Amino acid sequence: MEIGISTASLFMRENTEDAVETIASLGSKITDIFFETYPEYGLDYAKTLKARLKNTKVHSVHVYTLHYEPELFSDNRRSYEVAEETYRKVLSSAEYLGAKNYTMHGRARIKKSGNYDDYEKIGKRLEKLSQIAAEYGVALCLENVEWALYNRVGYLTEVIKYAPNLKTTFDIKQARLSGCDYYQYIEEMKGRINTVHLSDVDGGGKMCLPGKGVTDFEALFKSLKSAGFDGGALIEVYKNDYKDIGELKSTLSYLENINDKIRRQ
Repeated sequence: MEIGISTASLFMRENTEDAVETIASLGSKITDIFFETYPEYGLDYAKTLKARLKNTKVHSVHVYTLHYEPELFSDNRRSYEVAEETYRKVLSSAEYLGAKNYTMHGRARIKKSGNYDDYEKIGKRLEKLSQIAAEYGVALCLENVEWALYNRVGYLTEVIKYAPNLKTTFDIKQARLSGCDYYQYIEEMKGRINTVHLSDVDGGGKMCLPGKGVTDFEALFKSLKSAGFDGGALIEVYKNDYKDIGELKSTLSYLENINDKIRRQ
């Protein structure tokens, strides 16, 4: 397992191209690129990022959900085709940057009338999208997100019946928000986890940087290891969850020390 920092942790503090440079300066060996808006999806922007990454590897990418991901599940042919074209642009950027994983939220559970639990229909579309991603050497990873498709334990079990090539991203904060025990998510994702998003929560329930709250990260890492996970674990918090950017460096060291301890066991 490798520990790193997602550019999402600097969202609304720094633009993405500046965030990758900051993350590299903090000594992060890997990163996750959160593409924030349409002009960032193309290869020209990916070239800008690559020039500023230095020795930091890009483990994964993900995007602002409502830009196009919901339309990847649309029955409207034209809407789907436009969304697929944008999806392929992001995958091309991922390929150029060397990222092997695309974290997907998918459809947002906004409409009460929306059929978000048609496992066969959604599973088959996820399989098609997985195959498209594979054309670029990228794995499609469905993330557990409280307000999106994979919003509860049990959902993945149903969709993978129709999406055998689908991988996953485990997000501990979203597991908390869903009200499900995050160990149950890990158990359901066993053998499919490619990416992990890390955060912590204090005694009052406020999100914070790992090591500043009550989460037992040694136990969490052992659980991930038992589930066969050996990928990238990225610190992903929101801008108000910490004060100074320098705190990200100490958090990175904190998690790396725990990871090294478990690796030696």
